[in-house]
Amino acid sequence: MKFFDTYTSNCIAGSANQHVFYPEDSTKSYTGRIFYKIANSGRFEHSLLFSNILDSTYSDGTKSHKNLICDSWTIENALIARCKMELPVGKAVETSPDFNNDVTGFLPITFNGNRKKEVAPGEFFCCDPFKMTLEKGDYLCLEITFKGPQIPYHEEIEIPTYKKTEEGWKYSRKVPVALMVGCKREVKTKVAYLGDSITQGIGTPINSYKHWNSVLSELLGEENAYWNLGIGYGRANDAATLGAWAFKAKQNDVLVICFGVNDIFRIRDSKTTCADIERLVDFFKALGKNVILQTVPPFGYRGEDLVRWNEINDYLCSTLSKKADLFFDVRPVLSGEKPQDAKYGGHPNAEGSKLWAEALYSAIKESGIL
Repeated sequence: MKFFDTYTSNCIAGSANQHVFYPEDSTKSYTGRIFYKIANSGRFEHSLLFSNILDSTYSDGTKSHKNLICDSWTIENALIARCKMELPVGKAVETSPDFNNDVTGFLPITFNGNRKKEVAPGEFFCCDPFKMTLEKGDYLCLEITFKGPQIPYHEEIEIPTYKKTEEGWKYSRKVPVALMVGCKREVKTKVAYLGDSITQGIGTPINSYKHWNSVLSELLGEENAYWNLGIGYGRANDAATLGAWAFKAKQNDVLVICFGVNDIFRIRDSKTTCADIERLVDFFKALGKNVILQTVPPFGYRGEDLVRWNEINDYLCSTLSKKADLFFDVRPVLSGEKPQDAKYGGHPNAEGSKLWAEALYSAIKESGIL
């Protein structure tokens, strides 16, 4: 896809197709707004990347699953605006600020020259390039009007998303999202973070950008580009199918991988999980990518889950560590009194995320990978 030859990520928020929803009226148009915090200042050419395939399995997989090809739907209209206002953080995101007055200056974006876009099943696509001056910390607001019988979205998204109602803008996650705010700029290395909800940022307040890879990206600096491919409920078993999720990941130069929590809880077979993680490492290495592999973080495991956690980490340490360009054991950073206990929460809070980022940053700088 030519998009990746030109654009790299300009936002470190996780944004993925995690789930699907079915509008009450598939012939009615709905409008949503999504706010992406910008990582790099300047006047750049941008393009937004979309997909009509689910990346991973949501929950137990009964309602949506990895590599699900979504039905056709329509983008009726799409607008973008620079937003300099302070958006709420945490639960306050649900208070829905007065966007009618506070977000202005919208510009239309097009798809192959057209305002309207008929999205085909399984399609990866992007909008036409647009130039915009954005400062680090600004938000790019995407306003999207859509309709259709089945819409991909991110149920556990950690950035502000709202839907327009008769009463005004109301907090709602049921809005299709752009998977990348693509930015045309020269970068040294394209880095992707591949993992589950912990990588996505769940555990830190919504819109806080205090998750471990956001902090790590700040430490590593703006000479690189960073794309957060973490997804809630995501598992190595999903990514190892080498579908849409791995397709996005392989567009990068360095893959920082952290899987295993949901595999322990859902797949429940340590040999399968070890094989899935190994397949990912082998896949990216065969493409000439650098792989930074991490152990499975603590999550308060008990019983058979604890056995599986130890078995998987033993294999990562003894075998897969030799295949990775850098192997990082996160357990000493996050563990409590017992190795399996999560001192900062199963989904690490801001304090735990900061400690994780600082420790991994030191290891990366010592390795010379970045």
